[in-house]
Amino acid sequence: MNIGTDITSSELLTIHSARALAGRRVVFAGHGLPTLAIALAQHTVAPEIEIVYESGVTGARPPDLPRSISDSVLVPGAASVMPMTHLFNYVLQGQRVDVGFLGAAQVDRYGSLNSTLIGDDWEHPESRLPGSGGAIEAMAGAAEVFLVMRRHTPRTFVETLDFVTSPSPRQAAQAEVGSMPAGAGVTHVITDLGIMTRSARDEELTLTAVHPGIDPAEVVRQTGWDLKVAADLESTRPPTPEELSLLRETLDPSRVYLR
Repeated sequence: MNIGTDITSSELLTIHSARALAGRRVVFAGHGLPTLAIALAQHTVAPEIEIVYESGVTGARPPDLPRSISDSVLVPGAASVMPMTHLFNYVLQGQRVDVGFLGAAQVDRYGSLNSTLIGDDWEHPESRLPGSGGAIEAMAGAAEVFLVMRRHTPRTFVETLDFVTSPSPRQAAQAEVGSMPAGAGVTHVITDLGIMTRSARDEELTLTAVHPGIDPAEVVRQTGWDLKVAADLESTRPPTPEELSLLRETLDPSRVYLR
């Protein structure tokens, strides 16, 4: 990747994920890079953003970067700490979250997610993954979902998921699962190659931006379906020295997430 020899893929993903949160107010934080990206957004484009953690902590302003979504540093100064049942019932299903910020192992063209297993044998999969956590509730209740993916490959961006953990609104409608998801589903996907977006429930993900030095044709080759490319395809703005300094020196100097 031609993004500068001193900028890592994790740093690039985190910075572009944080930038995408400009103008958002309440965000459900998934584990890993989403947690770091939201912390960076608080220091840059969204200083008033409120974070909701799956552990039941809302409105956290931790003195240090949490090492997990249940880290004790989240509790002091938080607006509230509630049981997970209350969080899911009243906050997520109550449609009080603007963005669910998640990761996944696989995503399809309409934004359905797999975080359960890899392989087609439930009893003996190639890999068994952590599962849904709060991802299915975030998909159903958040106004929109952002997805950050460390690697853009045909194994992660697939035509057919090995397992549907969190169905997109389109897939939920086709399956007639009952009440329809309230939100738009996945609207932004940030990867190490570029950014894909979608807006309408029946829309496919479209490549709308590539990182400097990335050939759009390479992104298409690394996608497991015939990826659409926007006519007005953009090039992302490189990370600034200020953003990099915040990540490296203030937020994650121990490189807990910037591995």
